[in-house]
Amino acid sequence: MIELLVFDVDGCLTDGGIMYGNSETEEFKTFNVKDGFGIVSWMKLGRKSAIITGRSSDVVTKRAKELGITHLYQDVKDKKAVLQAILNKEGLGFENVAAIGDDLNDLSLLRSVGLSFCPKDAMPLIQKEVDVVLSKEGGRAAVREMIDIVVEKENLSEAFVNLWL
Repeated sequence: MIELLVFDVDGCLTDGGIMYGNSETEEFKTFNVKDGFGIVSWMKLGRKSAIITGRSSDVVTKRAKELGITHLYQDVKDKKAVLQAILNKEGLGFENVAAIGDDLNDLSLLRSVGLSFCPKDAMPLIQKEVDVVLSKEGGRAAVREMIDIVVEKENLSEAFVNLWL
């Protein structure tokens, strides 16, 4: 049973683009509201979500807080080790995790989880390694597509819809 969804940010929750403002620390990213709605809905089902990303950004902290994601880890070099710490805390195993990533720094984590995904525009090696290559590109509701697949696989579709009726 999938209990935890793990998301990379750049290239998955966003299209990978980074815009810089006037100050050295001002950074902008675009997030897709469909992804956010799917994440919030997933957590309303009593399931968990985590962001594990290789970069650090105040914008990501703000987005995670807005969505209610409590497992937020930024500037991570070893994503699998961070996931192991989350699993220990939650009493879950790697088989209880579905994750999405798009590049080589996600590979170890993606190889370890129960169900792995990547956006359509992920690096070719990642596309060869994951269980599901999504039809959408990163930042274009790829995470929502992932969530919908997991919800269907877990026979949660009716409960997912009923959250909003």
